[in-house]
Amino acid sequence: MKFSFLVFALFACAVGVRAEGIRFFEGSWEEALAEAKRLDRVIFVDAYAVWCGPCKKMAADVFPNDKVGEFYNKNFVNLKLDMERGEGLKFREKYPVSAFPTLFYIDFTGEIVQQVRGAQQVEGFLELGKKALSQIDRSQQYVTAYENGDRDPELVFNYVRALNKAGKPSLKIANDYLRTQKDLSTPFNLRFIFEAAAEADSRIFDLLIQHRKAIEPLESAQAVKDRIREACEATAQKAVEFRNRSLFDEAVAKMKKNYPEKAAAFQLSMEMDYWSAMGDMDKYIAACNNYAKKEAAKDPNALSQLGSSIAKQFGHEPKALQAAETFVKSAADKSTDYKLHLNYAAILHRNGKKDKALAAARKALELAKPAGDQAVRSVEYYIQQLNK
Repeated sequence: MKFSFLVFALFACAVGVRAEGIRFFEGSWEEALAEAKRLDRVIFVDAYAVWCGPCKKMAADVFPNDKVGEFYNKNFVNLKLDMERGEGLKFREKYPVSAFPTLFYIDFTGEIVQQVRGAQQVEGFLELGKKALSQIDRSQQYVTAYENGDRDPELVFNYVRALNKAGKPSLKIANDYLRTQKDLSTPFNLRFIFEAAAEADSRIFDLLIQHRKAIEPLESAQAVKDRIREACEATAQKAVEFRNRSLFDEAVAKMKKNYPEKAAAFQLSMEMDYWSAMGDMDKYIAACNNYAKKEAAKDPNALSQLGSSIAKQFGHEPKALQAAETFVKSAADKSTDYKLHLNYAAILHRNGKKDKALAAARKALELAKPAGDQAVRSVEYYIQQLNK
């Protein structure tokens, strides 16, 4: 989901669903640089120490997350380096580390794009990755040649790809190229169509579907499905931005037709974004309820996040805060994660239920003890604030 979640009491809830998670590159730093250059990607480096508690926490709770794995595996070459031995010692000579973990985002040129100290939760870690990608814009290296009339197919392909990675419009340039092509079934042109299908409400997306069977052997069937989902998401987000329901329905319809196994979850998620943007509290809460029942019923972290999102968006409305309380209570009842109990305490306090909030916070304190001194101190501080 692209909408933001507020997590109360100084914590961001980590989504606990386990899937493949991040695939870390097995090789040296130099080999990772070469692989990143080959794939035109940024390198994410988890610079850790074996004794570091927050490092272990990220390794256990964040790196295995399905959303994290999907995003980081697609966009980065991922590398774990122990900073106190082997390859990590060599890495530190060029990239000094003073705290663990330090999260590096390094271009294949070796230039640091972004460097952050300290462990992250799932949503924050995803935002760091998106921020790092937004700082890479290779399209400028093609602008001059293109504007001077260079229409070499390889240059146009790279230009379109760079624009897409930078989040810039590319459809006009892609369409201009495709209109010059008499045969769209060549391997190069099929790959071009795949790369250029950035939005579902476009002629190029229709070409992707038309030539899908020929593109799949070149890019893989799953890669085509991923591109369909990304294009539908882009169109749905555009519909949210412009408050255009017909465009939103088009994105949903194309997802149902072309990626039916993921269409239901897609629609449920995007409906929340849409009604949140519209400011329609009742329909937004209804969309959250539908998502909770059909997608998140067994995921306490997702339920807690839903409650936090409702409270953030419509926290001035008693009906919304009651709905938020229902979600976070269900999450706490299903989990021994102290953060979820603390989130429940925060919502209770916001609903004027101070005694119940204190009880939930004390439960969080007991559950925080295995997580270490920092977690305990944070919960104790929250309890002190409640008692004022």
